[in-house]
Amino acid sequence: MQVLVRDNNVDQALRVLKKKMQREGIFREMKQRKAYEKPSVRKAREKAEAVRRARKQARKTAIREGLIAAPKPKPRFPAGSRRPGFPSPSAAGPQGGNASGQTPVSPATVA
Repeated sequence: MQVLVRDNNVDQALRVLKKKMQREGIFREMKQRKAYEKPSVRKAREKAEAVRRARKQARKTAIREGLIAAPKPKPRFPAGSRRPGFPSPSAAGPQGGNASGQTPVSPATVA
């Protein structure tokens, strides 16, 4: 596996490497090899994985043929917009106060 480092940007290259390793299943294999897996457990796991793959393939085929409706896409929130479950930036107030409504006092300002 090879990753090119552009403009000495090691962080970006590391992200690309991790994504490639994730796609290849290296992390999953490392986790499985950490401890011994009995042959009976291994067979059961592989059978379950095969069933999962078959169901996923059948679902994709059914969606492609129009037999079942495709799942609704998850909403994408543009930068700066309000996301559900997160307070809006204006809700905190102009000072950005805390939950108690009091302004925090740093140790340096206490006399």
